[in-house]
Amino acid sequence: MENQFFVDSQYLSPEALEKKHRLETDPSCRKSHMEYLPGMEQIDSNIRDMVLSQMNAYDPSQYTAKDVRAALEHETCSIEDLKALLSPAAKPFLEEMAERARLETSKHFGNTVYLFTPLYIANYCENYCVYCGFNCYNHIKRMKLNMEQIEHEMKVIADSGMEEILILTGESRSQSSVSYIGEACKLARKYFRMVGLEIYPVNTDEYRYLHECGADYVTVFQETYDTDKYETLHLMGHKRVWPYRFDAQERALRGGMRGVAFSALLGLSDFRKDALATALHAYYLQRKYPQAEISLSCPRLRPIVNNDKISPLDVGEKELCQILCAYRLFLPFAGITVSSRESARFRDGIVKIAATKVSAGVSTGIGDHESKYTGKEAEGDQGDEQFEIDDARSFASMYRDMSEEGLQPVLNDYLYV
Repeated sequence: MENQFFVDSQYLSPEALEKKHRLETDPSCRKSHMEYLPGMEQIDSNIRDMVLSQMNAYDPSQYTAKDVRAALEHETCSIEDLKALLSPAAKPFLEEMAERARLETSKHFGNTVYLFTPLYIANYCENYCVYCGFNCYNHIKRMKLNMEQIEHEMKVIADSGMEEILILTGESRSQSSVSYIGEACKLARKYFRMVGLEIYPVNTDEYRYLHECGADYVTVFQETYDTDKYETLHLMGHKRVWPYRFDAQERALRGGMRGVAFSALLGLSDFRKDALATALHAYYLQRKYPQAEISLSCPRLRPIVNNDKISPLDVGEKELCQILCAYRLFLPFAGITVSSRESARFRDGIVKIAATKVSAGVSTGIGDHESKYTGKEAEGDQGDEQFEIDDARSFASMYRDMSEEGLQPVLNDYLYV
């Protein structure tokens, strides 16, 4: 694959440089972002059309303070209410929204907060996504852990007391095959009670295989639901195919996964429309698959290796809080995850209002949990990180801080019988 040109080299080949330039400057040389590639499963589902029609018709500026007040007075939050709560008119109502969200969270989740940690097992990627540190044209140190290394990382994490892990890879089938990920899931099941996956989208039968290997749930970032903007950000690779990515959660549920998680990467496009589409994607899918465990996250752009200028356009912490409160009022039973992209101060506050799950002891690099968890220098090579994190607290620190805030940290609430 093309990324092999530079894995161990500081420079792209002339051919790769020329192709990169063409992709960036000539849209006609890119494959259609709405057409499936060979091997991609197409499913018959109307959810995509419902989400897009609502998002494209949404004009945040048309909502008034009266609409927001009405939304807050309703016992249940309708789609129209959600649109009002995500609009600029809701800004003066943020404190009231937060109080309503806090009551809903307390009603359905008590004072609990769930803890998990991500484990990146490979950072090879065959996509050219201009905002991602793993993209195939970014010169970073590439690495793929073997099974012995994966098990070592998992044991280090499990020894800390963590019971839920999220396995991540770069999006490269050639380097991180479905069978490779499946073997990692089998290892994870030895050490953890909950195993999640954040990998490239796959077909229904492949999700079924990964579930049989031990995976419980699947997270997929749509990145942006704006198809036109998506085309300009994803210039090459399987990830460029917008509809295949959109249907990933539904294929995962058809493949037997217990839960699925949704997210847009806030700051890539109009964050209000992306937030609406994310919530509606989860809402419509839960109505179709009522047995599914549904969760949301709302990451903002973070600086990446070789590009520290990437930032979440016009999405500050107040806007992020507004989105999270709107999510909670619209989907009161859904889990909401806030990642280590955000500051410790923000995460400590938002778990008292709307969020139910946070990551701890986070590394977005490859093979360096030894140093993160034990303080010892990790043996062997490590691969570069996907993005910079903000909250670098260890699992022990996070557990202590949540407890001191009056919250009950939960490591697992699911038992197989």
